[in-house]
Amino acid sequence: MIELSFRARERLRPQKSLVVLAVVAVSVEGVAAFVQLRPPAFSLLTGGIIALVVPVILLSLRSWSRVGADGITICWGLGRGRTYPWREIRWIDVRETKGTYGSTYAVRMFVEGGRRRSLPGLYRSDTYPAPDFEEQFQQVVAWWELSTDQAARIRPSRQVRDLLTPTVLGLVVVPAVILLAVGFVVVLFSPH
Repeated sequence: MIELSFRARERLRPQKSLVVLAVVAVSVEGVAAFVQLRPPAFSLLTGGIIALVVPVILLSLRSWSRVGADGITICWGLGRGRTYPWREIRWIDVRETKGTYGSTYAVRMFVEGGRRRSLPGLYRSDTYPAPDFEEQFQQVVAWWELSTDQAARIRPSRQVRDLLTPTVLGLVVVPAVILLAVGFVVVLFSPH
């Protein structure tokens, strides 16, 4: 079989309408923040956002997955990645995550010990459509079935962490980070 390679930078092409909407929203927020805050506070807030967002985007663009005779190799943007040999991979499926802007589908593998690993570069959503997603998922499953024994394929049971979706975590973590950042700026630049 042919070795498969999936790169996130090939998938991260959002719809133009969403890019325009994001630029408009950020511009309006930027103008409002500049009017409400003094220039030093605005600069600190803008610099902090850039310092957090740019590295995440760069790492996302560098992430990839490779499926071959030795197993599945995943890399999240740093280093050469880690190879999971076929004998350690117990199950492969697609996880659906429902959110405000539609559903996202990501291929994930379950390895010995119950750990789950998503395959970077192999996902589909309304924002990042991938018409060949199902075909590519079936190719990964074909590699797995060809390279493992039927007895080694064990479907994992559902656990509590299956309920902790990115949406649920986002509802808790994102507001907490925003509150801390705003509180820091207010305390730092409030007149004493």
